[in-house]
Amino acid sequence: MLTIFSFPLFLLSLLAPAGQGPTTPAAPAPPAPVEWQPNRPLTWADFKARPNTDRLAALTSSTIDAKVGCIDYQFSAKVRAVFTPTESWVRYPATATAALLKHEQTHFDLTEYHARKLRQKLSLVKLDCEHLQPAFNNLTKVAFLEWQREEARYDQDTNHGLNTPRQLFWEQQVQQKLQQLEAFAAK
Repeated sequence: MLTIFSFPLFLLSLLAPAGQGPTTPAAPAPPAPVEWQPNRPLTWADFKARPNTDRLAALTSSTIDAKVGCIDYQFSAKVRAVFTPTESWVRYPATATAALLKHEQTHFDLTEYHARKLRQKLSLVKLDCEHLQPAFNNLTKVAFLEWQREEARYDQDTNHGLNTPRQLFWEQQVQQKLQQLEAFAAK
């Protein structure tokens, strides 16, 4: 599952004023999104959602979070690859394999690769701060469509990680692509 845009979720806790009755304990905060980092691979503990389909063994929900703006007519952008624990799940955590986790990690790695490609594009184009939104929307629409298509090809070509030779091929290719765009890794 791929999410095109992520929006921050704000939770408000309302407490009764002191002396006006009991309060219920606040629900635990949802797990924070995980930003892609080279030395922080996913673990099964990151997958917090309940399975929502009978077809898949696991699902990674990740997004490219792109924020842009202009300050004094100077364009700036921040692009992050983000994993969403509350939308990601594994059907049988006790028996989930390392190979399945590697398949899910490669989904997240593909998200980072496409985030780097977007950072690269944003570094090369001159966006006019007067007309920022339409130009940015067009640029990201193409980038997101390309990312979603590659994610779908990955699952189809590897049969969701069940075709071991193709899975290994994709893992190697994605790592090479990440290395080629190392200059555009998040800082």
